[in-house]
Amino acid sequence: MATSEYKPARLFTIEQANAMLPLVRAITTDLASLARDVVERRHRLALLTAGRELKKGDPYSDELAQTEKDLQLDGQRLVEYMNELKELGVEPKGAVEGLVDFPAEMDGRIVLLCWKLGEPEVLHWHDLESGYAGRQSLVAGISLGDGGDEFEAD
Repeated sequence: MATSEYKPARLFTIEQANAMLPLVRAITTDLASLARDVVERRHRLALLTAGRELKKGDPYSDELAQTEKDLQLDGQRLVEYMNELKELGVEPKGAVEGLVDFPAEMDGRIVLLCWKLGEPEVLHWHDLESGYAGRQSLVAGISLGDGGDEFEAD
């Protein structure tokens, strides 16, 4: 993504991101759980239907069709969970892994505070281009936002 084209809905300080974390954690927990379940069920369904011709009226075919319908509904629920996060101004990045980014300003540029389900608080950040693989630990003295908030390492 070109940095100049990126316009986040909102910018967070570390404190704001951590304050919002209980709600983000609850939504992300539901999102990740459902995403893992959907991935597993889609995989099983693909194995069951591989090379098989489904015929209307066959009880087995009807059950598989219902399973496909259920998966579509759960796919819609996944989108709803992601939209809930987006409405908060955060960016879901990996549904199965529970990855969420909080846009922030650091040293006059936009970066992403990076949180993963299971982490106690927001402890990492990365550039727009580097993604999760480029995560770096937040260290003392980094200025975030226009409020001059700084993160002090323990």
